[in-house]
Amino acid sequence: MHRPAMPRPRYVRLPRRWRTLLTAAAVTAAVVPAAQAAAVIPAHARANPPAATPADPPPVTVLTQDAGHGNGDIFIAPSGDSTTYANGPEIINSAGQVLWFQPVPAGEEAADFRPQVYDGQPVLTWWQGTGLGGLSSGTDYIYNDHFQQIATVNAGNGYQADGHEFLITPWNTALILAYTTATADLTSIGGPADQTVIDGIVQEIDIRTGRVLFQWNSADHVPYSDSQQPLPSSPGTPWDWFHVNAVHLDGNGNLLIDARNTWTTYDVSPRTGAINWELGGKESSFTERAAPGQTLDSANEIFAWQHDPEYIGHDEFTFFDNESSGTPLLPYSRAITVRLNPFTKVATLVKSDNQPEGLSAASQGNAQTTRNGDLFVGWGALPYFSEFSPSGQLLFNAEFPAGVNTYRAYRAPWFPFGGHGRHG
Repeated sequence: MHRPAMPRPRYVRLPRRWRTLLTAAAVTAAVVPAAQAAAVIPAHARANPPAATPADPPPVTVLTQDAGHGNGDIFIAPSGDSTTYANGPEIINSAGQVLWFQPVPAGEEAADFRPQVYDGQPVLTWWQGTGLGGLSSGTDYIYNDHFQQIATVNAGNGYQADGHEFLITPWNTALILAYTTATADLTSIGGPADQTVIDGIVQEIDIRTGRVLFQWNSADHVPYSDSQQPLPSSPGTPWDWFHVNAVHLDGNGNLLIDARNTWTTYDVSPRTGAINWELGGKESSFTERAAPGQTLDSANEIFAWQHDPEYIGHDEFTFFDNESSGTPLLPYSRAITVRLNPFTKVATLVKSDNQPEGLSAASQGNAQTTRNGDLFVGWGALPYFSEFSPSGQLLFNAEFPAGVNTYRAYRAPWFPFGGHGRHG
């Protein structure tokens, strides 16, 4: 493909595994001035873009860097400011240099980009589509370690896959989300009799056949009165009362379903759909407490408007605690660790890693425990992603340009072209 003349690039000497990758993929990694690596983009993904469409990802500025943690590469899907930068799944190293990037078509965005394991092999996965954060529509993609598409996953039963979650289970199925509208009688909570509502759908999909193995609808299990989201001014304006944003696995084979707008994580049976317990919100199964040195928010809750519940073992879970949807309950967002006592029904906030700049993220975000116990945090609507040691030391912090963010961010080893090591 012919490109306009550019300043003569300097070339990055990448690690051997990435030099092998580039040779095998027949692409070139160049660094533009200002120390930002140019994207390593498959030729088929860059063929003949419209002249006015940006082709390169936003630069990443590393603010804090500890090169000794060794937790692998960084997986992001920057979006926003699409007139200046391309959106798409991207792998960078700890210096902010781009190792691989695939721009999505104009008008679309990517989300939840990460390495996973499918059928015993390392893969890259992401959602791609439109409308993330609302009534979205898209497809989930699976690429192999040669950066070749090997499968797609779509929602079943007439729904459209949403970009908040695409999780491959250890038994090679996909856990995905969808949103749908319905009409509800809300007179019991002071609303209209014909309010348009947005319900959250969780599906387990057989990746090979596309068959729906399990489906859960929030309206069948959670009362509308549990919502923390104010009613809209008119019945025809969709009320996003639940806003499902995650489905993960707990340590007992159940599903962790998270709802931002009820301030609740639900532990759900994948056989019956019944709720085993709730953490947070108006009907929490647990008394919520803060360990010494920790702080509950102004509603006396452990979290609010939260995302991404992750089971880390020994009855402990991490969450991305937004604490805001515009009006903060704390001055800052944070990544937190919570210990549940299933016998006393007490939930204890035991650890918090606060947003390094003291800022509040009104949407999005995640907190991933790495293989050595660090916590890697994507700050959602804020243009930052960070890493903390188990003791809370800030090891890494980076930022996008203003107006750019990534819904989630991950750090993990990635061994393309037959490398060996731990993945995911």
